[in-house]
Amino acid sequence: MTHQGKRTVGQLWRNAIEAGYSDPAYLTRHDDHWHGVTWAEAAERVDLLAHGLLSRGARKGDAFGIFAHTTLEWVLLDFALARIGAVTAPVYATSAGADAAYILAHSDAIGVLAHDQAQLDKLTPYARELPQLQHRLTFADLEALEEEGRAHRESSPTAVEDAEALVGEEDLYTFIYTSGTTGPPKGCMIRHRNYVEMIAVTDGLPSYLQRGDLALLYLPLAHNFGRLVSLGGPYCGYTIAFEPDPYAISESLLQVRPTVFPSVPRVFEKIHTTVVSAFEETTGAKRKLVDWALAVGRDVGARRMEGRRVSTGLAVKHRLADKLVYSKVKARLGGRLRLPIAGGAPLGREVAEFFDALDIRIMEGYGLTECTSAATTNHPEAYRYGTVGTALPGFELRLGEDGELLMRSETIFAGYFKDPAATAAVLDDDGWLRSGDIAAISDDGFVTITDRKKDIIVTAGGKNIAPQNLENDLKASRFVSQAVVVGDRRPYPAALLTLDPAEIERWAQAEGVEGDAASLAGDPRVEALMQEVVDSVNAGRSRYEQIKRFAILPRDFEMARGEITPTLKLKRRVVLDHFSEAVEALYSEPPDAGG
Repeated sequence: MTHQGKRTVGQLWRNAIEAGYSDPAYLTRHDDHWHGVTWAEAAERVDLLAHGLLSRGARKGDAFGIFAHTTLEWVLLDFALARIGAVTAPVYATSAGADAAYILAHSDAIGVLAHDQAQLDKLTPYARELPQLQHRLTFADLEALEEEGRAHRESSPTAVEDAEALVGEEDLYTFIYTSGTTGPPKGCMIRHRNYVEMIAVTDGLPSYLQRGDLALLYLPLAHNFGRLVSLGGPYCGYTIAFEPDPYAISESLLQVRPTVFPSVPRVFEKIHTTVVSAFEETTGAKRKLVDWALAVGRDVGARRMEGRRVSTGLAVKHRLADKLVYSKVKARLGGRLRLPIAGGAPLGREVAEFFDALDIRIMEGYGLTECTSAATTNHPEAYRYGTVGTALPGFELRLGEDGELLMRSETIFAGYFKDPAATAAVLDDDGWLRSGDIAAISDDGFVTITDRKKDIIVTAGGKNIAPQNLENDLKASRFVSQAVVVGDRRPYPAALLTLDPAEIERWAQAEGVEGDAASLAGDPRVEALMQEVVDSVNAGRSRYEQIKRFAILPRDFEMARGEITPTLKLKRRVVLDHFSEAVEALYSEPPDAGG
């Protein structure tokens, strides 16, 4: 769908309503049953909410927080705020009260919508810090707000349209607060035109998001990736099914049977671990069949990626392998998945290639909050595993002298709210955004991200090491849940490893070893198993980047302890602080001879 009218989110919404889409706009789950919401029903609620907000005094430029899980109510209020020119200030539903209060105070929010009273109560200890927070609503209050909106519409029928007429392309649509992996979150100011241009790149990617698709959305809407999917529904004409509970994804995939599944790599890694484990347990003829099917899949996948012809004989084998093996895995993803998308963090190449061998092609993209979500992507017509694809339509990319990826487009943000110095540090006068990522760009435009600039390890010997590559390879083992490589200003690289509880306990049972994941962390036999994993990762690497020592931690990293973000990214500094003793122990004595 080509955008019509001014580049505002309100216009985008009205274009969708006027398009006459026949499929449901949204699917929501109640008591394990999924219910459709038509575009007309959604439009009516957005209109009533917009009138209700006006009746309560919300005006253009006012910030309004949403502190809730990924739901229909979240999206409807977001569109209502956009129509009257108010600025949405999203807060991750999993945020602690102090973090939520910080965002609401920093954004000068006049109100907040929380999913329930318990969520709202998180803010109670910080009431003195939020004197401007006049409106405190939960989902239970929305019906009353809509009723106020109905009365307001009867008395002032053109009020929303009048307010919307004052909203321009350069006005702020939303704040998106960075996840704070390296300090207090910064408020990225995203204009209306930024987001409209962001979703409009799909016009140049015809086989990407399409009218008639069904997307399962569990990603937090306080993150740009999830927000992009939420705006893509109205723009492209696809249906969005909301899953507010990330732990219910497996069940929802089976029930909703999506054609599009945007996700963070961590979820694909977990599915990969489960499937690999199931394959490992097969024996005899079944194991030979699995190995044959994977070999056929790898051959076909490589030919497709390189643009080479798939022979008739190989195509026949591929169809047979699909019927006997691939379809079983596809069924666990709903059986209709056309476009799995990975973003928000790096996807391990081995994971991507494994899924491709099963005829499940994951399209990995890359971007930043500061560029309104994505800057590059692999797509069905042009993809290469190990890369994040090519530049999106309308994006310019180049490398700085130190290899940092720079980008420029209509989607680049307006800067950090109340922080001009931080803005100047990443955005130059010519509109080029510094990504903070070290990259390489191939002759045909494929971008490879080697590491975060600030995460590059420089050993005591002056060697530069990209920890991300090592960490992804370590996590490719089904026994490893998380991996953090250390070694900055140290004599050699080392690693902190956490065990995948289900896989290590299954292995232990087969080996006749007793204990749960926590107790197994110190077992010599588990250490030997992890040594095999590390040795395989080290194989073929230069001596200076080989992991010389590792520590198996007694537990996985946890969001509740602040060690991972709501989008499942590691907070490296927090992890290293919490496990500083383990890190120091890795360097308390020299590594084994020959290591």
